[in-house]
Amino acid sequence: MKAVIVAHGQPGDPGPQEQAIRDLAAQVAKHDPGCTVTGATLAMPGALAAVVDADSLIYPMFMAEGWFTRKQLPKKLAEAGATEARILLPFGTDPALPGLIVTKAHAAAATEGWAPAETTLLLSAHGSQVSQASFTITTAIAGQIAPQFARVVTGFVEQEPFIADAARGLDRAVHLPLFALRAEHVTDDLPAALDGAGFTGPRLDPIGLAPEVPSLIAAAIRAEILNLK
Repeated sequence: MKAVIVAHGQPGDPGPQEQAIRDLAAQVAKHDPGCTVTGATLAMPGALAAVVDADSLIYPMFMAEGWFTRKQLPKKLAEAGATEARILLPFGTDPALPGLIVTKAHAAAATEGWAPAETTLLLSAHGSQVSQASFTITTAIAGQIAPQFARVVTGFVEQEPFIADAARGLDRAVHLPLFALRAEHVTDDLPAALDGAGFTGPRLDPIGLAPEVPSLIAAAIRAEILNLK
């Protein structure tokens, strides 16, 4: 049995994201998940087929259960002859994630000298004009952690409320991107939106890059292996 961490990747330039997901897999392996771990992106031609088999556990490094996890990923697995591979719940649904978000945001606020009760958290996410999956999970997380802040505001790249609108006029605010990896949206779209809104608060790395994440993924894989026994 092996675990394969799968991300979307970046079709126009697949190399960097392919390396990033392999590096993440190496970090997860250090936390003893109970099997070997590798990584692949859907954007890199042949990458998934090269590492997956029927006994694989597939860990989707996605923030929501949407089209990619329910349609595209099963299709790619079928093309690779691994229709029996078991797909786990995606990263964004991990029950430990809201607590990690709170910890990161509180730490950033404390560095600024802000108490949690006077801090606004701006959560940015992908969003979509077609699927509500990203909006739904982002809204759910925001509601869950809202008591830990003065307020939690959400903004999206591809649907309303757009990040530039959500970020405008915020005071004592911390920005945290609900993205799994650092790809184009994170490097280009988010900074442009925040700059356009005049956002001056701390800008954190995507939650998927937090040092605690490999341990969370390893725990999810370990729990699935125990469940199969």
